[in-house]
Amino acid sequence: MKQRRLTLALLPETLAVSRLEAKAQVPVWAWSGPVVSITRAQVELCIVREDAAVPSHVICQRGFRCLRVLGRLDFAETGVLESMAEPLARAGISIFALSTYGTDYLRLPDGNLNAAVSALSEAGHAVHRRVSP
Repeated sequence: MKQRRLTLALLPETLAVSRLEAKAQVPVWAWSGPVVSITRAQVELCIVREDAAVPSHVICQRGFRCLRVLGRLDFAETGVLESMAEPLARAGISIFALSTYGTDYLRLPDGNLNAAVSALSEAGHAVHRRVSP
């Protein structure tokens, strides 16, 4: 299969990934912001939100940065996440992926950002550090 070349944008926000009890109500602080993801599963309620908006008493991992695949992805496309995850895995960088209706997002620890950009660039992807939404 031909390797897909993607263009990614680094979002300016630093994010936190929070874990609440599965049956918890979605808190008020989770509902707004430029980057928000709320996922309820049988075992937890996971909220991704700007780091500064997450209260200090909430169980979370802080300091994530987010790369967004620019352009619209078709549901029939295959290998999009793999084309990013594979070079990052080779570089020893863990990711937290999220797909929306139109595109994919990768969250990775801020401390790994430069190494991640290098690994993605070496794999043929373009990463823009400053773009408008």
